[in-house]
Amino acid sequence: MDLSFCVVNTNGREHLLRSLAAIRANLPAGTDAEVLVLDNASGDGSAAAVREWNEGSDGLGGALRLIALDRRAGKAENDSRLMREAEAELCLLLNEDAELRPGAIEALLAALEADPRAAAAGAQLLAPDGSPSACAWRLPGVRTALAQALFLHRLLVTESGRGPGVRRVGWVQSSAMLVRRSAAEAVGYLDPEFFVYSDETDFCKRLGDAGWEILHVPEALAVHHEQLTFDRSAGEPRVVEFHRNRDLYMRKHHGPAAALAVRVLTAWNYVIRTLAAVVVPGQEPGWYWLHARKALRPTGPGVREAAAEWNRGLDAAAAGGESP
Repeated sequence: MDLSFCVVNTNGREHLLRSLAAIRANLPAGTDAEVLVLDNASGDGSAAAVREWNEGSDGLGGALRLIALDRRAGKAENDSRLMREAEAELCLLLNEDAELRPGAIEALLAALEADPRAAAAGAQLLAPDGSPSACAWRLPGVRTALAQALFLHRLLVTESGRGPGVRRVGWVQSSAMLVRRSAAEAVGYLDPEFFVYSDETDFCKRLGDAGWEILHVPEALAVHHEQLTFDRSAGEPRVVEFHRNRDLYMRKHHGPAAALAVRVLTAWNYVIRTLAAVVVPGQEPGWYWLHARKALRPTGPGVREAAAEWNRGLDAAAAGGESP
């Protein structure tokens, strides 16, 4: 097996079907590949839609395996499970809302094949309008937080958007990330303590500490709809989870004093954004103020707790003999 596509889906049926169609359309000729789809106890009929799509004439046939969870789990745990079950040495992790562009698969494969010390290669993510998104950075620390507080992040922190050619970076987003499975296995895969957000940052950090390299591949393009990032309907739980896991990363790798410094610097950055949003048309000062507060004190129920509540609803429905 040359390649395993590992796709995690949570209530993203339409995005997922487009992602699968992009895999089918852009799979290099002669590539022996499998597609593993893990449906994270979705409530939107995603699992049934995948089965129906795969049975159709334009599906992927026996090359697609569906893992339908009956309880919701975290992104890190789900990505790790897919890599453990994959048959190929190279695993292309994909969010359900990521659509590969022509040539992306070849570019990612070529990057890892050219560098035997590289454990992961991230694609250049595009917004739905085709504009490039920041998707590769230096590893977080007090210095990067200071750069962000001074609004120098594009110059000193962001590694994507610096021209063509593969470059070594600190970490890349897992929305479209090719991983060498043996390297992932050697460091224990992704840490499930990171329910969602900062999971790939911690993963890339541990790979780097083990002597592996992380690559950003500008020639590998993937449209990322970023439904998780910009879903304002989830509100505070998603913001809490984002900052809680950033703080977890800092405490894990840099200690409590550095974590406190980063919380203060990050909160300051969002305070300035809040003030700017008051006078800039079309901005939402309340959204930035929420980030400022939770960056300083990342407490309260987050996405992990929302998933636990979802699971309790599934358990109650099963006990009552009802459909969830």
